[in-house]
Amino acid sequence: MSAAGARRVALGAYVTLVLIFLMLPVLVIVLAAFTATSYLTIPPKGLTLKWFVQVLADRDYVAALLYSLKLAFVTTVSALLIGTLAAYALVRRRVPGAAIVSGLLMAPLAFPGIVIGVALLQYYSMVGMRGSFLGLALAHLVLCVPYTLRAVIASLSGVDPDLENAACTLGAHRLEAFARVTLPLIRPGLIAGGLFAFITSFDNVPVSIFLVGVRDVTLPVKIFTAIEYGVDPSIAALSTLLIAATAIFLVVAERWIGFHRFI
Repeated sequence: MSAAGARRVALGAYVTLVLIFLMLPVLVIVLAAFTATSYLTIPPKGLTLKWFVQVLADRDYVAALLYSLKLAFVTTVSALLIGTLAAYALVRRRVPGAAIVSGLLMAPLAFPGIVIGVALLQYYSMVGMRGSFLGLALAHLVLCVPYTLRAVIASLSGVDPDLENAACTLGAHRLEAFARVTLPLIRPGLIAGGLFAFITSFDNVPVSIFLVGVRDVTLPVKIFTAIEYGVDPSIAALSTLLIAATAIFLVVAERWIGFHRFI
């Protein structure tokens, strides 16, 4: 074997070991979800699906799941609207202080989630929005707009502006030209930004845990608070369902729009 071939084999082995190391926690959770015992055991002692049935029949978990889905949907739609408009203004138009505006919109990525959560908690306590759905949605919107903005800018930068100008020359209004020409061309960026926003909102804990109300909590916060009293196989079962849903979500997105281009 040549030196180049040996390096490729060594690199492949190294990458494989790294991937196995990263996937071990996921494998442990998945195996623990099928154990027949009432406590976590690896490898599982017996195989059963009762923990999945128990979780899906638990009203508290179902309510938290529906709340998280509603919150993620509202956040995603709002983030896509704001991110698309901002991206269009920054790429297509000469916005005064465009670099500053872009930096401000991307700033939440530079701050730890717990810092944002504490800051918003203090602000919401002052204005009376603590524990409200609107307050939590606005907090998630702050976190998600940078992802939609970055994805849409990546798509919009590759679209020739003369196509939209040609539509306007042929009689279309600027809004109509944007809707019929530009919007279909940047669809991959919109879908990628929407997926990023949805996953970011749905999985968020550092900010949500400070802002959720007493009755309505998101699913990640529900799981986080539940493990304070011990981890049982039902938590592992719920985590396995979320892992599977996320994996399917990403595989479909990759085949549909080439998700890797926006990561």
